[in-house]
Amino acid sequence: MHSLLTKREKEIFTLLTFNKTTKQIAEELCISEKTVRNHISNVIQKLGVESRIQAVLELIKMKEIDL
Repeated sequence: MHSLLTKREKEIFTLLTFNKTTKQIAEELCISEKTVRNHISNVIQKLGVESRIQAVLELIKMKEIDL
């Protein structure tokens, strides 16, 4: 089955489920905070939701990420 998320988006949203901040995610993945925010924005747009929290919930429902 084809995933809705890129590998990087999946990494970022998985880290969000661990309550990591944008800064912590950026440090862990060795990318800039702006890049993290861009990935999050892209996923929010893809899903047509309002926030990163809604995106996380939607992705869990769709079984794109696990808790």
